[in-house]
Amino acid sequence: MSTLDILSADEQFIVSTVHDFVDKDVKPVVQELEHANTYPEALIEQMKQLGIYGLAIPEEYGGTPVSMPCYVLITEELARGWMSLAGAMGGHTVVAKLLLHFGTEEQKQRYLPRMATGEIRATMALTEPGGGSDLQAMRTVARREEGGDGEGEGDGYVVNGSKTWITNSRRSQLIALMCKTDPDAVPAHKGISVLLVEHGPGLTVSRDLPKLGYKGVESCELSFDGYRASADAVLGGVEGEGFAQMMKGLETGRLQVAARALGVARAALEDSLAYAQERESFGKPIWKHQSVGNYLADMATSLMAARQLTLYAAREAQEGRRVDMEAGMAKLFASETAMQITLNAVRVHGGYGYSTEFDVERYFRDAPLMIVGEGTNEIQRNVIAGQLVERGGLGT
Repeated sequence: MSTLDILSADEQFIVSTVHDFVDKDVKPVVQELEHANTYPEALIEQMKQLGIYGLAIPEEYGGTPVSMPCYVLITEELARGWMSLAGAMGGHTVVAKLLLHFGTEEQKQRYLPRMATGEIRATMALTEPGGGSDLQAMRTVARREEGGDGEGEGDGYVVNGSKTWITNSRRSQLIALMCKTDPDAVPAHKGISVLLVEHGPGLTVSRDLPKLGYKGVESCELSFDGYRASADAVLGGVEGEGFAQMMKGLETGRLQVAARALGVARAALEDSLAYAQERESFGKPIWKHQSVGNYLADMATSLMAARQLTLYAAREAQEGRRVDMEAGMAKLFASETAMQITLNAVRVHGGYGYSTEFDVERYFRDAPLMIVGEGTNEIQRNVIAGQLVERGGLGT
């Protein structure tokens, strides 16, 4: 049975369309764009036309919603071509889901229709320079400031603080900012809110961070210095709900990162399989040498296992179940698998695997992002262990 058989005919067509887009439009240009660290403007425009920015948005807001398993397989296809393209829509999807699940109707109407077309692209701002994965330790504060007529008209927030590793933040028009609206709250997470902010005075994208891989799309530092947000910028309209909201959003984010890992690993396996059949040594194709054949067998087996685990978590999410443990498992296993597969792809290619003329070195540079991104794998293990204890094991 093909992996696509779990999808409806319409969803199979969407995945196949993205597959063809990758082969026809992405693969011929990716090496030049990636090595030059060039933002893929034309490819992003094609992604908008394909409806990729509306995959999590209902039709009533102009989207083309797909199931979570379909979303995972679309993300895998994009990452198979270039992981950065999957990154250019990952945070956007999380913000769309946040709005859908928690936003007020006014917030949904304001943003979702334009997000569906890609006119507005969104990202989320969580990580801070001193905090990393410890989100409750954040120092970015939104202080309530009353104004206007004293009856709430003109009230708003003044935001001060900084964020780092914020992907797409220079080119995204909407940022879901995680910040403290009550710095004195106990426990700390009760004082955290998500503010929907747009670029304006007081918000500076200070610099693009230099990276090992994940080229083309920007990852930046943000500085908030007296930035003013309106009172209705709080996601859902209620302060103190931000931590729980974002933890739910990160279930989607971690499935997306797992799917990116699948795409990178699959590209590395496909290139290795092709190379091992073309390249000969000692009078035969190198795949017939047991050491190389063993690499290929192990790469394919671990990739298949990672995909099935990720699709399992995606199906559970589609059913509306809590999947922080399952998404964490998928992200953990798929990212570690991608790291091993890309390393083995370099081994299979020998010296050519170390050459920038082959795509294998790019896969090897891109793979580590999935290990540290969207919550490090060390954090995933903490989440998984905590959930195992809380749930009394895995069950059946």
